[in-house]
Amino acid sequence: MSIIKDDEFFMTRALELADKAAALGEVPVGAVVVKDGEIIGEGWNQPILTNDPTAHAEVVALRMAAEHLSNYRLPGCTLYVTIEPCTMCVGTMVHSRIERLVYGAKEPKAGVVGSQGNLLHADYLNHSIIVSAGVLDQQCSELMSSFFKQRRLQQKAKGSASKE
Repeated sequence: MSIIKDDEFFMTRALELADKAAALGEVPVGAVVVKDGEIIGEGWNQPILTNDPTAHAEVVALRMAAEHLSNYRLPGCTLYVTIEPCTMCVGTMVHSRIERLVYGAKEPKAGVVGSQGNLLHADYLNHSIIVSAGVLDQQCSELMSSFFKQRRLQQKAKGSASKE
């Protein structure tokens, strides 16, 4: 398999996990951690369900991978995530020593791998991560857009119902 086919394969799994988050009412972000062609960690957004502000898809997947390897360091691992990561998630990736990050769609409000600066190029970090952006970006972006469109419609309907 080529790296592009691998990236699409693993991003497809991340999208399935993002769908799971959406079905649970969470922001639809999914993530997988891969080492030597095998998924060793999976996660989807679940901060609302778990009452845990750190339960972003990336952090959940990294925790599972660390448990799988019995090591908080994850050298040689790739993290696939449907949306450009936030500051917390980038920090977690650096501390876990992820080798490579592959993400789908940009996150213009909170993404810090390109949209709101590039935290991974900060000269004070003691670890660098290879980044591949835009893998299945259209599907990732559409999932987020449709989720928030549906949420706005629900809020509008709720507002109309309370006025009656």
